[in-house]
Amino acid sequence: MYELTPVQWVIHAITHPVEGFEDMRWKKSGSLKIAFFIVFMLFLAGIAAERLYGFNHYVPYDKIFNIVPYIVKSFVIFGAWTVGNWAVCTLLDGEGTMKNICIYSAYSLVPYVAQLFITTFLSHFLIRDESVFLNIIAIIGTGWTAVLLFSAIRSVHQYSAVKTVFAIILTIAAMLIMLFLLILLLFLIQQVAIFFMTLFTEISYRVKS
Repeated sequence: MYELTPVQWVIHAITHPVEGFEDMRWKKSGSLKIAFFIVFMLFLAGIAAERLYGFNHYVPYDKIFNIVPYIVKSFVIFGAWTVGNWAVCTLLDGEGTMKNICIYSAYSLVPYVAQLFITTFLSHFLIRDESVFLNIIAIIGTGWTAVLLFSAIRSVHQYSAVKTVFAIILTIAAMLIMLFLLILLLFLIQQVAIFFMTLFTEISYRVKS
């Protein structure tokens, strides 16, 4: 069995999609700090891909920068995936803890994050007719992450291939439910805030009059 540093475990996991996460599980390896760093890099990569992409290939339609969508696309969605998978797989007798789900899932994102940075960089040097190369890199990075994520969930919970697919589908459904409830909660908070602001304005007006 391997004796690797935390960074080497990341490289081992993403370059050995079949046995990489199994090795991590048996060695009880993985770092939350590195996992959080990868998610943070996902956040930065999302901003770079939409705001710094070569103008020959993509021009942002909005002129005002808003950080909220990027937080949702990285931290919120990743958090929903982690919590949703833990909740679903607890019901399906999964062996993974929330910590391991977080670590393994974050490690799986490395190819996707890498392709965002690579395509953003290359978009400043390739012309529009060469955008096929950017698409190929994007497909490879996204597909590699999908394979790693499947392997990570299978290893962390010790599921069969069919049960892993079922768990992922249920996790996505759980994420949609959580995001819907979050949006509903934010809407209710907004309505309550508007009510109290209106009430405060009305009371202030009557006191002054």
